Amino acid sequence: MAHDPYAALRVKSYRWFIVSLLTMTISSQIQGVVVAWQIYDITRDPLSLGLMGLAEALPFITVALYAGHIADRLNRHRVSIAALGVLFLCSITLLTFNLIPGFLAKHGAWPFYAVIFTSGIARSFLQPARNALGAELIERPLYANAVAWRTSTWQTAAVAGPALGGLIYGYTSPRVAYVADAIMMMVALLTFWWIDYEPRIVAETRESIGESLRLGLRFVFRESVLLSALTLDLFSVLLGGAEALLPVFADQILHVGPQGLGILRAAPAAGAVIASVYLAHRPPFKRAGKTLLYAVATFALCIIGFGISRSFVLSLLLLGISGMADNVSVLIRSTLLQVLTPEHLLGRVSSVNSIFVGSSNELGAFESGVAAKLLGTVTSVVLGGLASLGVVGVIAVKVPRLRKLGAIEELTPTQTAV
Repeated sequence: MAHDPYAALRVKSYRWFIVSLLTMTISSQIQGVVVAWQIYDITRDPLSLGLMGLAEALPFITVALYAGHIADRLNRHRVSIAALGVLFLCSITLLTFNLIPGFLAKHGAWPFYAVIFTSGIARSFLQPARNALGAELIERPLYANAVAWRTSTWQTAAVAGPALGGLIYGYTSPRVAYVADAIMMMVALLTFWWIDYEPRIVAETRESIGESLRLGLRFVFRESVLLSALTLDLFSVLLGGAEALLPVFADQILHVGPQGLGILRAAPAAGAVIASVYLAHRPPFKRAGKTLLYAVATFALCIIGFGISRSFVLSLLLLGISGMADNVSVLIRSTLLQVLTPEHLLGRVSSVNSIFVGSSNELGAFESGVAAKLLGTVTSVVLGGLASLGVVGVIAVKVPRLRKLGAIEELTPTQTAV
């Protein structure tokens, strides 16, 4: 049969899912740019940018496994809506901080960290519930196509969001940026509400919460291909991520200000959009394992080059290519997760995936801030890229099953690993 690149988008509920994901991501990206610049403007310390990541990662990791259990036991639609509601309130709170005269001058960066902490809890519940629900909205043969459009949507928003955040902040004020942030989050909440979702029947079980959580962990750690794919993403972002330090590069190294910061933040996503549109229109990979390894290695090399670069244009190009490579790895990893995981475990396995992948961004931001404080901004980025490249080599040698992996669509849900 001919490959239909728009097959997943022909499902009405999945279209609402995509619109909600688009607007929610634009909102969070606008917020990320403005909050990062305000915190750096207040403190002038790269470590404060790392603390942003830690403030979100700690609550996220703490409750992520329980959130996965909730996603598998309760109505995933309602859980997602509740989490989006909390994120909307966080956007309103940040706007309020900027409307009260003298509030930030008096309290500094700590109110921001409190909001970030709260959003970390909400995101820990949103990700497993929303990801598992997304898999329920479409048929199994459409998983790869749906993942391609989901990542394409996220990356498109990740281009528009930082660019909008930087431009609005630079040419108007943070208040206007937070208004845009709140409006986008409200649209995300409403469109997710409109998804026509029929809750699945959850089988009665006497297992304790502890056993339920262990089941999700045990599945991931016994499925070597999925575990190695998650590990690659974890360490590439944890060690090789440079996003948290972009305000320092924009201010002290490339000298492009908040407008340039928004463009730098958007560059990886711009590259990812190009890659994701291409991936949505091509058939699935036949040698997925080697493609994943090459993609993560390319990402690491681009981060090393970015750390060395003193040209704004070259830095944008390298970040764009890193986004292309990262999008390929996201597509393969996300498709693996949906194809290999039995439906009743999707929430818990998605929460484990969130710990590996979602929190790695925030922990990577903290690691980058600490390393920049101790070693210098450029040195920390270059060494992180080299370390990521080393992880790719180790995984390639130690996990031959991943290296030899062919077409993902030929795999079946793994029952023996449960």
